[in-house]
Parts: sequence; C-alpha cells; structure tokens
Amino acid sequence: MAKKVVAILSFLVVLILSACQEKQVHDQVGIQVAFLADVHLQDIYGELGDHAYPGVFNPETGRHTLARTMEAQLHSTRLFNENYFALLAALDDVVKRGVKYVVLPGDFSDDGQPLNIRGGRRILDGYTKNHGLVFIATTGNHDPVRPFTVDAGKSDFLGEGGKEQAIMSTEDLYKPQNPDELPVVVSRDIRCLGYEEIIGMLGHFGFFPKKEDLYWETPFSTYSFDDYQFEKALKQANFDNRMYAIPPYHSLVPDVSYLVEPTDGLWFLALDANVYIPKDAAEADPGNPVNYSGASIGYNQVMSHKKHLIEWVEKVTTEAEKREKTLIVFSHYPMVDFNDDASEYIKDLMGEGKMQLSRVPDEDVAQVFADAGVQIHFGGHMHINDTDIRITEKGNTLVNVQIPSLAAYIPAYKLLTIQSPQLMEVETIVLDSVPRFDELFPLYEMEHAWLTKTGSSGVWNRDVLLAKSYRELTLWHLKELVRLRFLPADWPENLQEFLLNATGKDLLMHAKPAEQTDLDSAAFVNWTGFDLIYDFYRLRSADQLAIQDIGTERIEQYRCLLNVWKTASAEDTLSQQIKSLSEIFDRFLTGMPADHFLIDLKENTVTDLSR
Repeated sequence: MAKKVVAILSFLVVLILSACQEKQVHDQVGIQVAFLADVHLQDIYGELGDHAYPGVFNPETGRHTLARTMEAQLHSTRLFNENYFALLAALDDVVKRGVKYVVLPGDFSDDGQPLNIRGGRRILDGYTKNHGLVFIATTGNHDPVRPFTVDAGKSDFLGEGGKEQAIMSTEDLYKPQNPDELPVVVSRDIRCLGYEEIIGMLGHFGFFPKKEDLYWETPFSTYSFDDYQFEKALKQANFDNRMYAIPPYHSLVPDVSYLVEPTDGLWFLALDANVYIPKDAAEADPGNPVNYSGASIGYNQVMSHKKHLIEWVEKVTTEAEKREKTLIVFSHYPMVDFNDDASEYIKDLMGEGKMQLSRVPDEDVAQVFADAGVQIHFGGHMHINDTDIRITEKGNTLVNVQIPSLAAYIPAYKLLTIQSPQLMEVETIVLDSVPRFDELFPLYEMEHAWLTKTGSSGVWNRDVLLAKSYRELTLWHLKELVRLRFLPADWPENLQEFLLNATGKDLLMHAKPAEQTDLDSAAFVNWTGFDLIYDFYRLRSADQLAIQDIGTERIEQYRCLLNVWKTASAEDTLSQQIKSLSEIFDRFLTGMPADHFLIDLKENTVTDLSR
C-alpha cells in the first residue's frame, strides 16, 4: 500500500512539474521586447547643477538649450541634439504598442556626463511611472568612456550669436583660440563618469537586483538558482565585488554584466563587452582613468582579455536550457561581421582600418559564443541595420541582430516578439516621424549665418534645414557625413577623383563601350558617382530599408551596372578598384533579411517576412 501511495505521489509531482513548465513556456509566448540602441542622449533641456549658464536661447520656443552645433553633428557618426526627441518618440511608440520590456544595449548617453545620465534617468523613470515600462540596460563605450570618472568637456556647444561655446569640467582643459570666442563655462556636470557613478544612478535599470526580480546574478556571484535570495544577491552586486584583473596587470577593472529574470521563464543576459586595457602606469596609479585605454573594439578584446565572461556565458546557457528558460542575450557590440561578409573586400579596396574595420569581430568570436550556447544576440555600436548568421563545426548556430541607432540613419529600433522558445520574430520600427524634430532649426540658422559671415571653412549645406521629417534629417546627416568625413578619410584618391567627376553612364562605359552592351545608357545619366557613393553608405547603414529612399528604379540600374562590372576586365588599378567596389556593393544589396524576419532556432534559419 505504501509503495502504491508513493507511486501516486510521484506521478502527481511529475504532473505538477510538467504543468508548471508548460505554464512557464505559455507565459513567454507573445512577450515583446523593444531594443533601443545607441541613443547617445544629450539632455538638451537639462540644467548644469553647479553653474548658472542655461544654454543658448531659442527665440522660437522661448527656452534655453544645451545643444551642440550643427557643424559638430555633421562631422560625427551620430546626431547630438535631435535624438533627444527621437528617444521620446520611440518610447511613445513602444507604449502605444503595449510593449513592457525595453532593452538599452549601450551608448544610452553621450559620454556619460552627469548632465546626460540624470536626463536619461528622468526620462526613463517617467515612462516607468506613467506607463509601467521595464528598462534593462548594459554599458557601451560612451558610458563610460573610461572605467573611472575623468575630467572632460566639449568645445562645440552652440552659443550666443551662433558661435561655439566651450563647456569644460575644469578650467585648464581648454584654451581659447581667438579673442572672439565666448568665455568658457566650467561645470563638473560635463565630466565623464566612471562605472561606479553611472550604475549607481541607473542601478534600477538592471544593473542591480530588484525585489520583484525572480532571479539575478553576475559572473562573480557565488550562489545558484536553487538557493537564490534577494538579500544575498544585493550584497554580492556591490560594485567592489564586480571587478577583474587583466594580466599581467594587477589593477582591477569593473565588469557590470548580469543575468536577470524579470518574469517567469524569461532571462535577459546583459553582457558588458567593454574592455579598458590598463597601461603600465596603472600599476602605480590604478584609480587614474587616463591610465586605461578607451573601449571601442568589443569582442575581439573580450576573447583575449575577458575570458571569464565566456565561461560564465556557457554556464548561463546551460542553466537556461536545463530550466527551460527563454534566453535573450544582448550587449553593445556585434558578435558577427556586420558588413554582409564584405570586410575583406573593403580592406582590399580602402586599406587596413578603414570604414571602422577594427570593430569587425573575428570569426572566432561567433564560433566561441555559439559553441558556448548563445543562439540569438542583439548588438549595437555600429549604428547600422544588419542580420547575419554563423553555424559552427559542432552544429551550433548564432544569429546576430544589429540594432540601428536612434541618432543616425536609419533611425529605428528593433521589436522582438517571442512566438515560442524556438521562434523569434524581429521587426525594425523606423522613426519616420518625430514630433518637434525641427525645434532647434532657428538656432542652426543663427549658426549658419555666423559661419557664413566669418568665412568659416566649416560652413555646412544649409539645405539640411529643409528636412521635412526626422528620417529626412538623418538622410541629410549621412549625406554631409559622407562628403565631409567618410570620403576624405576612407576612399583612395584616384577612385574618388574618378567617381566624383563621373555620371552613371561614365561608370557604365568605363566597363564596356556602348557597342558592347545592350543596356540603355541614357537612363544612367541622371545620377553621378557621388550618388553611388552616398547610396553605398545608405545600403550599409539601413540594409534593405534603404531601397525605399534610393528608389527601385535606381536599384535596378545599380544591379545592371554591377553585372557589367563583374564581367569587365581589370587591367589597370582603377578598374580593379571598381570591381572591388562592385563586389562590396553587391553584398550590401543581397544580405540577409534585416527588416522583418523570423528566426527559427531549431532549424537554424532566418526567413524574410517583409515581402
């Protein structure tokens, strides 16, 4: 009789456990997660806590603004000012869609200044209080710029009369270059905070455990899932307990990676892939931020200097599988080549280190993390829209989803819908319309007038201010960025000279004379070599989403031109360069789905849902 009772009880336990697991899986189905990467928030309506300077006065709004110049924006890979409005628009859209979880994969601030960290916290706390959003963040190389707080500032804030206004954290950081400059504003609110200060202010966005979390740990935690206690987790989450050494140096550097389970069955793994390598001077003065390199390389340096992270990832993925948790992995940096596997061709054409090739992860990165159990990873850093997949020799698959920046073309965020533990739907939500995006345009008019009056070499194209939407503004930003920065820095001079003086017809005829092709060359005269270069960057930045802006007719002409180039002879340097360019361009045109797609983690496939 006793044996029969035991058998019945055992059967009931199995049924209960099975029912719990089924409920856990069911609870995850339909959950949506928004990924907002590279916000680079500049709190344009913030206040300096230790200085009376309010910013430049905007006559259109009657408000003072702590904004950067348009000239500065057009030389940077990101907007500094209008992304403030883009963040609000994105969060409003998230709320409208009924999404609860919002992931911020790094560079949520523009260099981790107290001004901007406070501003970001104020905005996010407002959406948490008013709409119930749950924010889960990790750090990028702009927050922090060094592991410990460092004095800093910017000389290109927009000041009175359209002039540049320097704001520095200490007086000795900047010396005026001419007597016409505005007096330097000195404020500690413009220094760049280190890890401890940043996570201290933003700790409730995942960096520290909350009572309502079902589970939370770090790579340095000594407890397990089965003996989890909030008080124990909170104690071990102390900043001093989250440090590691980079041999041969003994100085300790922070690692604020963490795992959190905010709702039953759903795990978020936030990887801090920043690597700040100590310099020799760090041995004698480990707390001095200048004794460390900046972080921008990402996983190539994780592989060599942060191996404890790889071991921890394998532990987490094993536990997730064992406990049937849906695991979402994210970090600031890409785990897979983000150039549609064209990086080698870019290197051959433009040279080592061009087009940010130093940030392309080695193939070993994807192989190691896939074999460590990572199946899907969301990354930012590059301000581009991209998807790629790697399958290892062991049969493990890693899908890397690159999230566009809200501060650059194409301005968008990613929306993940969990259809099942094995099926992940990803949609790219483009911010075509952003309320108030042109609110600062009167200030830029003032700046442009000053630059023109003084004959400055930094005069930018005033047509930027004709933008009728935020998307159009980011297109202008990219176009000027190509002209002012990318072309001079990355492209071979002879190729530049040829392209900038050529029409599409010239490019066609260079490969094949008219009598050797049946293409209607007259259709190619409506665009130039610069248009091709600009579209090259549009495709790299937005992937298939750029086709709407380029136009299908132009795209078809590019396809025809690429086909001609591929079969053309390449007896001289210029022809060889054009053939390399065509290979890169073709790969940008034919990459994996990056707009709306379904990831099947069981079948190792990515299916386009946008058609």
